[in-house]
Formats: sequence, structure tokens, C-alpha cells
Amino acid sequence: MGLAGRVLVVLLAVAASACASGGGRRPVMTHPGSVVSGPAILADARAYTGTAYRPGGASPSGFDCSGFVQFLYREAGVALPRTAEAQYEIGRKVRDREIAAGDLVFFRTDGRRISHVGIATGDGGFIHAPNTRSRVRIDRLDAAYWSDRYAGARRVE
Repeated sequence: MGLAGRVLVVLLAVAASACASGGGRRPVMTHPGSVVSGPAILADARAYTGTAYRPGGASPSGFDCSGFVQFLYREAGVALPRTAEAQYEIGRKVRDREIAAGDLVFFRTDGRRISHVGIATGDGGFIHAPNTRSRVRIDRLDAAYWSDRYAGARRVE
């Protein structure tokens, strides 16, 4: 493999890991006086159903999981960390039976660390950018794959 090929492989690996790794920061209101509304976040998220997955993506031209969440909350006036792992450190922990529309739901799809995030629909589903073979879509939290990997929920207020 030539130099260009090796550089491409490294860049793709770094972009793909953006959904999984990173440090912890607290959310910052970017618009003073903003109020985060779970139903409004969810409504905005639904508008992007079908958008292509793009490793490292954080815009309507393509999203990875944490880029999707970060984009939606930024549009609502809240600055979130870039990675799923860092997003798991913010907000208030939510009990499973209290998950509401707009809450962040987290998964361990890659071992023991938090590696995936989505936005709860409030009816047992969540919307997310799952992987390179898919597009932004809604899945069920109780689906076998996701329930086996579920790690918890957080509410950004």
C-alpha cells in the first residue's frame, strides 16, 4: 500500500473512532436563555431520518452517532462534547422507566466503553446514525441487539 493509501486508512480510523472516544465536558448553553425541549429535539431529529451515515460527520451532509446528537443540540443552543463517551458524562442520569423524548441513550457496541449514542423517542424507540452501512433511522430499545448493549440514559437540561 502506498503512502496515500496508508494516510487514508489512518484518517478513516480516526474519523470512525470519533463516535466512541474522548474527554468529558459539561454542556454549555450557546444561546443564553435557551431551554432544551426534548420533544423539539426529537422533532428536529426526525427531520433527518434517511440522512447518510458519514464517519466523523456532524452536519446534514452526513452524520455519525455523536455528531448527529451534537448537531441537534447545537441547533437548540447547547454545546455538547463531540464523542459518545464524553456525552455520556453530561446531563442527569435518567432511570429506564423515566426515559422521555429527547433524552440521550447510550450503548456499549465496542466492548466495555460507551461507543454509541442516540436520541430517545419517548415510546421505547430511539433515533440514531447506526453505522456506515445505514442511514439515520429509528430502532427499538428493546430489540435484542440494542437491549444487550444498552448502557443508560441521560437528560440534558
